[in-house]
Amino acid sequence: MGPWLLLAACCLWAGLGSARLTCNYPPHLWCSSREIAGACQVEQLCAMRAAPKASPVSVQLYYESLCPGCRGFLVTQLFPTWIMLNEILNITLVPYGNAKETKVEGKWQFECQHGQEECKGNLMEACLIHLLEDLGLYFPVIFCMESGSDVTANLPLCLKIYAPEVSLANITACVNGDLGNQLMHQNAQRTTALKPPHRYVPWIVINGKHTESLQSLAMEALFRLVCNLYQGELPSACQGHPQAPDSPSPQNNCLRD
Repeated sequence: MGPWLLLAACCLWAGLGSARLTCNYPPHLWCSSREIAGACQVEQLCAMRAAPKASPVSVQLYYESLCPGCRGFLVTQLFPTWIMLNEILNITLVPYGNAKETKVEGKWQFECQHGQEECKGNLMEACLIHLLEDLGLYFPVIFCMESGSDVTANLPLCLKIYAPEVSLANITACVNGDLGNQLMHQNAQRTTALKPPHRYVPWIVINGKHTESLQSLAMEALFRLVCNLYQGELPSACQGHPQAPDSPSPQNNCLRD
């Protein structure tokens, strides 16, 4: 049933059939003006139809692949919250963290806080984000990598489990080629542009803002924070069991040099 037929049916069901005496407009025009809506006695229904949908809560995570605090937050807070609340939550992952970049002979070189293995992990995850594009495809793979004992060695198995259609060779080519180099440079620029500048990772930006209060609330109970910040009708997960996914995140942040 189309939306206007549904609207007409609702009116008739509600006993508004008498509106036909004064409402000489077809259903698709009933909400075209306040006067017509009044004549057809559908003001409330038109108001409900016109009400803007609330914007999702935005969470941006600036992190590095081998930082214990980053891994703890991503695995115990961010991913479970996304599983439960993905319809009201937008997530952006920016793997770079406290790395440093220098340009040598036209190519960017990176020094990472936890060594070259972390640079490799950052590159893998940046390439996954770029090549898979859809959060629903790349986030489970990154979660799988970060939740295992060896982040970079986990990639082949995590791809096989969560994204079997994705070629490991394509990810490897990105990591070792110019594309990965440019992706990491872009993440460096995004991280450097943070206001206020980041002092540690994980660095969490909520709805475009970072404060120590928001950081603390997100680290302790991101699920509850998202439910509290969302301005629209809450999903059943928020209404029924608001504390279910909450679990303490390690507070061992990785400080910027």
